[in-house]
Order: sequence, then C-alpha cells, then structure tokens
Amino acid sequence: MHKPLTLEGWQVWDLVQRLGGQVRVAGGMSGGAVLGWDMGAALQLGAALGLSPLVLAELLPPVEAVMVRKINEQSGSGRLEGFDA
Repeated sequence: MHKPLTLEGWQVWDLVQRLGGQVRVAGGMSGGAVLGWDMGAALQLGAALGLSPLVLAELLPPVEAVMVRKINEQSGSGRLEGFDA
C-alpha cells in the first residue's frame, strides 16, 4: 500500500532503514519523546550513498513526521509538555 513507486523512493526508504541510530530525543521528569532524525547526519549519509540532496529534502521530512508520531504513540510519550505543536 505505501511502498515506494520510484527508484528515488526506494533509495530514500533504504536510507531511512539506516537512520535508526540517528534519532533526536528530548527527555524530562515526565518522560521523553522522539523529536526526529539528526537531519545533518541523514543528509551526509544520503550524500555518501550518492543520493540527490533535492530528493532527500523532499522525501525525508514527511517520512520523519510519520516515524516521530508512530514511535511516540507506541512509547506512550506522544506529548512532551511545552513542546506540543
């Protein structure tokens, strides 16, 4: 249903799978929340893999938003006081 449809989409999906250790997290006394990927590291890794910076800039943010929402929902920390949008 949500599988990539283009070569670029598959390349970004491959990159996303490699970003597991590049997560920004905020913590506090009431718990913590995932904020997103370290985009500097994501872009550098993408460049090292030969991916287009334009494609990365277009496709990574929406994937990141879903990742953040789902991880925070699963961990029960979907809200971080003072940082909710």
